[in-house]
Amino acid sequence: MRLYFIFSTVLFLMLSSAYAQTNSPVVKIKNGQLQGSVENGVQSFKGIPFAAPPVGKLRWREPQPVTNWTGVRNAKEFGPTAMQTNVFGDMAFRAPRMSEDCLYLNVWTPDSKKKNLPVLVYFYGGGFVAGDGSEARYDGASMAAKGIVALTVNYRLGIFGHMVHPELTKESPHHASGNYGMLDQVAALKWVQENIAAFGGDPKRVTIAGESAGSISVNALMASPLSKNLFAQAIGESGSMLGTIPSTPLSKAEQTGVEFANSIHAKSLEELRAIPAEKLLQSSMEGNPFRFQIITIDGYFFPKHPLEIFEKGEQAQVPLLAGWNSEEMTYRVLLGEQPLTIENYTKAVQRAYPDQASELLKVYKPNSDADVEQVATDLAGDKFIGFSTWKWIDVQTKTGKPVYRYLYSRPRPPMSAAVGNASAGLAGGIVKDSANAAPVKRQADKRAVHSAEIEYAMGNLATNKVYDWTPDDYKVSKLMQEYFANFIKTGNPNGAGLPHWPTVTADGKVQYINIDVNTKLEVEKNRDRYIYLDKVTNR
Repeated sequence: MRLYFIFSTVLFLMLSSAYAQTNSPVVKIKNGQLQGSVENGVQSFKGIPFAAPPVGKLRWREPQPVTNWTGVRNAKEFGPTAMQTNVFGDMAFRAPRMSEDCLYLNVWTPDSKKKNLPVLVYFYGGGFVAGDGSEARYDGASMAAKGIVALTVNYRLGIFGHMVHPELTKESPHHASGNYGMLDQVAALKWVQENIAAFGGDPKRVTIAGESAGSISVNALMASPLSKNLFAQAIGESGSMLGTIPSTPLSKAEQTGVEFANSIHAKSLEELRAIPAEKLLQSSMEGNPFRFQIITIDGYFFPKHPLEIFEKGEQAQVPLLAGWNSEEMTYRVLLGEQPLTIENYTKAVQRAYPDQASELLKVYKPNSDADVEQVATDLAGDKFIGFSTWKWIDVQTKTGKPVYRYLYSRPRPPMSAAVGNASAGLAGGIVKDSANAAPVKRQADKRAVHSAEIEYAMGNLATNKVYDWTPDDYKVSKLMQEYFANFIKTGNPNGAGLPHWPTVTADGKVQYINIDVNTKLEVEKNRDRYIYLDKVTNR
């Protein structure tokens, strides 16, 4: 009996140990061991440091190496969110707190014991002033279930990521300042090259991707000599450096930093670094929350203007999948609540763009009052982010590798009644629990608003409880995720059962895939709009 008891106990302990190892996988990376978790067959490792905490004397420094650790580090919880304020209503973070100590990444893998799996590194959007890798819409589990090692990466934002100052330039070994958030992304990609094999990934099969500021980041990473050899493919969802956020010369950006320092009576870099992070954040956001979203031509991350880099074919020569949405910006930014008439539209364009109005009204021309809403939507969206994405695709087609262009057109369904009272967020989302908010309207959007495609592309509709998703939404998500997954695996989005998606060619007949319930191939119809915007934006 005693022997039976001993045998049973030993067996129980062995089985328990095996179960614990299965549900708490351990991997060894360059800096030490990590213990993750398993859910629905997908392993995840969260809150992994890829650079030293950028605090104290490391505030406004290029990312520094991580200190090695002993023992097994818990990797079951997201790392802190980068310093930011609540600018956008559609951001819901799963991170436990916000901190200047924010340089962490997250990995989802089908099985860390596998080898040579394709890798997706996703950079969040948020105008370079907000966002976090813990957002559920970016969750990598669904991509991992398709045989992909998926990562999300935190990077510094706002004043912490983009402060430029003569003293910073002087102390830099590269005689550069600013672009710290971009350098964080470079550091993360170097981390991937050194460590991703421990999670089953192939460092030679890395795809970088992102939406909005994340897409602009992908475009920038393609151009920078510091990063262009660290990945094999690129995905851009709405946005590029070539017209959305201007590239600022170092000397001009330094002036902005000096003016800010003077405004808060900081007389030296030492005093700036001594200001508590929360106080510095609040001071930097006063008046203009986007004051510190600039990306600087610093002679280091960007040796010259990114457009020049692309036009000379000096960017990363990798396959690109890119596009934008059918309503990147609402017509209301031009017309407000005025009646949708040609007369009101004409006056609105003349007010908004007095120097360009006559030409804009030729290429963005409604033929009747019934056309005004769509034409004004197109103009607002192109000015905001559509044109810059078009320019990226156009120049990459001429000087780079194959390009696959899309237009995303699936509108979100009505919001769920469970949402309650809410007000609209700036990125197509909602601000919940607003005491003065009117009950949100339940009708579906007319078009695909900015950021609407993320959950569809990443296979994460079920994580978003705001909307009453329909079978058609899941149909679109399945198709879009298959396109993305195929591209991540092979550099080509095409696959069995999917509408054929050809590359963009430079022969004048530009084709793209229009992603909706009835996804189909279309030919570019409004090239004259983009040719005009190119003339007034990049020349």
